[in-house]
Amino acid sequence: MADAVGLLRGLAEQHQVATSYAGWDGTRQEVSAETLRSVLGALGVPTDSAEAMRAALAEAETGPWRRLLPPVAVVRQGAGATVDAHVPHGTAVTLWVTAEDGTEYATEQAENWVEPRRVDGVLTGRASFLLPPDLPLGWHTLHARNEDRSAEAVLVVTPDRLATTGRLSDRQRWGLMAQLYSVRSRRSWGIGDFADLADLAAVGAGEGASFVLVNPLHASGPVPPLEDSPYLPSTRRFVNPLYLRIEDIPEYGYLPAEDRARVEELARGPRSANSSEALLDRDASYAAKLAALDLVWRVPRSPAREQAYARFCAGAGQGLADFALWSALTERAASSAAEASAADGASPAPELPAPAEAGRLREEHAERIDFYRWLQWVCDEQLEAAQRTALAGGMEIGLLHDLAVGVRPDGADAWTLSEVLAGGVSVGAPPDMFNQQGQNWSQPPWHPTRLAESGYAAYRDMLRTILRHAGGIRVDHILGLFRLWWIPEGSSSPAEGTYVHYDHEALVGILALEAQRAGAIVIGEDLGTFEPWVRDYLAERGVFGTSILWFEYDAAGAPLAPEKYRQACLTSVNTHDLPPTAGYLAGEHVRLRESLGLLERPVEEELEAARAEISGVLDLARERGLLPPSPRTGPRAARTSSTSSRPSTSSRPWPPRACSASPSSTPSGTAAPRTSPARTANTPTGASRSRDQTGPRSCSRTCPPPHGSPRSSRRCARRWTAPTGPEDDEHHGCGGLSRRVGFGKIARPVPD
Repeated sequence: MADAVGLLRGLAEQHQVATSYAGWDGTRQEVSAETLRSVLGALGVPTDSAEAMRAALAEAETGPWRRLLPPVAVVRQGAGATVDAHVPHGTAVTLWVTAEDGTEYATEQAENWVEPRRVDGVLTGRASFLLPPDLPLGWHTLHARNEDRSAEAVLVVTPDRLATTGRLSDRQRWGLMAQLYSVRSRRSWGIGDFADLADLAAVGAGEGASFVLVNPLHASGPVPPLEDSPYLPSTRRFVNPLYLRIEDIPEYGYLPAEDRARVEELARGPRSANSSEALLDRDASYAAKLAALDLVWRVPRSPAREQAYARFCAGAGQGLADFALWSALTERAASSAAEASAADGASPAPELPAPAEAGRLREEHAERIDFYRWLQWVCDEQLEAAQRTALAGGMEIGLLHDLAVGVRPDGADAWTLSEVLAGGVSVGAPPDMFNQQGQNWSQPPWHPTRLAESGYAAYRDMLRTILRHAGGIRVDHILGLFRLWWIPEGSSSPAEGTYVHYDHEALVGILALEAQRAGAIVIGEDLGTFEPWVRDYLAERGVFGTSILWFEYDAAGAPLAPEKYRQACLTSVNTHDLPPTAGYLAGEHVRLRESLGLLERPVEEELEAARAEISGVLDLARERGLLPPSPRTGPRAARTSSTSSRPSTSSRPWPPRACSASPSSTPSGTAAPRTSPARTANTPTGASRSRDQTGPRSCSRTCPPPHGSPRSSRRCARRWTAPTGPEDDEHHGCGGLSRRVGFGKIARPVPD
């Protein structure tokens, strides 16, 4: 028995699966044998017997020796990296590199004193080759030839440090944060769209903002009902057509009169919601838009437009074709399920064929496949227009896109990328102070080995699409590029998981490469439980970090003074994972966790601890003269005192080089949490956040940014005043943009 446990733990360590970890309270937590078996099984490693585990251990050690070349090599430019080749001992081998542009580079063999070993009866040696230091950045091909054998491998040369970070080293920047679905205007179809995003960027640029950070714009399902949370998408590569502005598609202008009237009729219902206090209704808006988009898609395109569409499809390649096929098949399956439900009252789940079996259906569904390809093209055009507007208005960065942690287990990526995703497990987080039972995010993780064997192609393509029209990217839970918390299916609690480690040098390097090629910055959401060296590593690679007001403490447990905040980070009052400030001050984050059964100690203890934390932050603000002395105590006093005075912070010491906030960050805003703290099947994140109450009012002149903006001199009829409740929690901008828009600053990096 002891021998079997030792084999299991050894096998786990060989495959980068943690057998223990440090808990949030500092104690060492041992991972159960059952969890290790389940996670290893998801990796394709047998553990059903001691003999099988011994064989798996031997294979893990000898497997690389069977390959002439590794499947992929990710190196830093100019780092003097080496690549190993494995050949029959005593035989000659030649390695060379073909760069993206076709240029060939020779390699130089280096000394290698590793003893040969017998593999499958053949004495096999290892030869090491030094890559040339002048290799350019990019995706190249490594070649090897050994007698009658040859092999190729992907070679990725990444920047040692992201160069775009340096352009922000001179001063602090501030920008806006927005949940796009709730940034509505008079012309919206009940949901904020890409045209609203362009207008918001124009308003922000006029006030001196450098960027607009938006929620993930990843695609959900092809037809209603849509997933509430933008952080649980169907795919992370493609864009949600929910955000399209129908009237900005050029072919809309050529609709026949009858179809134009039909589109106007379809828009009438969703537009009436723009002046309603009701919750946002994604499904109604998307259903109306899909019907209108179908009419616009059928309008013949001009030769120039047709060529542009063809170029887009060719550039997006097989990935777009597969996504469009999935969309068409899902649409058909949903329709069939709805018909069956209407016939017998049941609601069967839509069933899709396996990806390998679906190819024969491409011709049968060619028309709908083309429709879903076209949707991505017009999304791409409107995103390009929004970024162009931001830059033309004077924004230095423009759009900052948000990359979610993962995807739905039944979505497009899970179907089309199943070969590089792990099955039988879900991504989440272990217990921490905020979520004491852990979190299950219901997302399949990358399979680290199979992703590497594919040359990281799916990861690269995802990043390239997101960065096409962006000045930067925010990576939610960037710690997932180092390790992810895997939870086996059927676990009774998210705590019954363990960490699986990834090749962070490869994943962060590829992220830096694609961002640098796009001229974009990278912001990593590096909050939560992490190993101490991770933040230093990310800073070394030129990745901005994240600082949240409520989470910044010094070694003594006191709130961190603003001048001691980290350099090179994005700073804000809160995030999408936290309640708005009014709710946080009132302890809503504690009450929500209590209602979900997520507390491990009495609620009064949690509330008392929360009050102590909040008081510490407010006391520091009073010491700095940012708040007046308050004779009252308690959450309401905290809200009152923190709203009664909001002096500008632009002249005060504040090292972080990027800051952002939203109106929901103001202490007098709505108290209702925007998302639940645990992402589980029972409490999906975004259910409350994405069903925001959105105010109907608008004004005809430009509103000021919140206090603290470097340029807050202009005023309009509706001033930035202390709202009285959720219905007043909004910032109206030019053109009637309303709600969920905020400001902030980016901290400059320390110069090299």
